Amino acid sequence: MAKGYIMGHITVRDAESYKEYVEKDTPILAALGGRFVIRGGQSEVVEGEALSRHILIEFDSYELARKAYHDPEYQVVADIRRRNADSVIILVEGTE
Repeated sequence: MAKGYIMGHITVRDAESYKEYVEKDTPILAALGGRFVIRGGQSEVVEGEALSRHILIEFDSYELARKAYHDPEYQVVADIRRRNADSVIILVEGTE
């Protein structure tokens, strides 16, 4: 079965307030089966334009990634991110 991913591209506008999102989203997504593969770290845009921070969370399936993103508890915490950062969040099915 193909893995599923939540991919995020984020530019934080308020770093201090954004810390609350990072503290709260991690245990929720981990409990839903998510494993952070990429979370911030060094990056370089070599073509096109991108936001400044990148994340990749792996799940055992695309459906589990969808369920995690739409989870009501996660969505409450996601509002913290939305208030403090510009973001593009993409659900992606991996290859088998």
